[in-house]
Amino acid sequence: MIINTTHPDTARYGLPACWRMIYLNRKLRMKSIVVVCGLVIGILIWLSRGSNSTKTDFTRLLNGTGYKEIYNEITALKERVGQLERQNKIYPDVKFLNYKDRKRILISGGAGFVGSHLVDRLMLEGHEVTVVDNFFTGRKRNVEHWIGHENFELMNHDIVNPLFIEVDQIYHLASPASPPNYMYNPVKTIKTNTLGTNNMLGLTKRVRGRLLMASTSEVYGDPEVHPQPEEYWGNVNPIGPRACYDEGKRVSETMCYAYAKQDGVEVRVARIFNTFGPRMHMNDGRVVSNFILQALQGQNITVYGSGEQTRSFQYVSDLVDGLIRLMNSNYSQPINIGNPEEHTIMDFATIIKDLVGGSSKIVNKPAMQDDPKKRKPDITKAKKYLQWSPQVPMMEGIRKTIDYFRNELKRTRHSQRNIQLPD
Repeated sequence: MIINTTHPDTARYGLPACWRMIYLNRKLRMKSIVVVCGLVIGILIWLSRGSNSTKTDFTRLLNGTGYKEIYNEITALKERVGQLERQNKIYPDVKFLNYKDRKRILISGGAGFVGSHLVDRLMLEGHEVTVVDNFFTGRKRNVEHWIGHENFELMNHDIVNPLFIEVDQIYHLASPASPPNYMYNPVKTIKTNTLGTNNMLGLTKRVRGRLLMASTSEVYGDPEVHPQPEEYWGNVNPIGPRACYDEGKRVSETMCYAYAKQDGVEVRVARIFNTFGPRMHMNDGRVVSNFILQALQGQNITVYGSGEQTRSFQYVSDLVDGLIRLMNSNYSQPINIGNPEEHTIMDFATIIKDLVGGSSKIVNKPAMQDDPKKRKPDITKAKKYLQWSPQVPMMEGIRKTIDYFRNELKRTRHSQRNIQLPD
């Protein structure tokens, strides 16, 4: 506040009268206090910029406890600001695309295991990527290395509710995918795969874009045909414990082709087979994460059933490559994306035990209800229409995944990062 010394009252009564006016006027009194405090802090900051001797003299001068605490607090804040300024975020180098080639891409479930690897690939290619996730199974840490980049946006949103955004392509990956997660809240799983898919298709229709729906090999149920071609209609228990996911994905596929037929919406459907790699959730209950985690911790490796049931595992980078090829292809029918290299669950447990080492023993537990006995994709169409086949050897992928889990288990503080940066 500035006191006008030419004011009649000032001239008549002098400065002490002005102080009395300030004292009697509550608003003026509060403003004066704020101004004085600001001046004190400004002086402290100005003096703190001086030499060490100046700081020493100033500390000696202001030996009162309150002043000393203020000075120490300002010094600590200055140091903290300096640290933050030194921590300029460095992003992975991305390709530059002009507006003609750059796409605006939405990934629902983009903070999850597969979605985050897809984010990496699309960002590196130079596209603008928006991730929508409610973080039920996804984690912000999976995509934190892109937060702040001009081409990246992260939205905390549940796709069961409508979303209004302008995009060119939509990768619809949102849904819990491991049995413990999708059976935890089966009604929510069904809603995500029905209402959520309907919302994503409605958005695709409005923006006249293209949607890729991440379906699953679970649509084949416990198959009676081996290997499973896309023409096989499946053998699914509609009221079993896995039905919320199996039937939810089957309805999602039906909805995609209903929109395509009725409204001309461009859709792509990928039937994804078992996938593994870094950023898998440690407690998601899947075969690979379970076996690796148990082996690293020296616990018994649990195999449900006899262990003779088979699975075909693909590394996550191969899956991402297949999804991108499918999205940008002219093939619109469902297509299998998986590794036809088939192994029994017991073989897989033995491989992981040998790679990790330790004293873990393989033990059998009762089989899970409706657990498929065989699972192997027929990827003839993927080879023909997408020129795609798995490239990463299974053993190489397992080693990378083991390294990721080993580093994850070493973390004791939040500041210890285990970020899997894109290659």
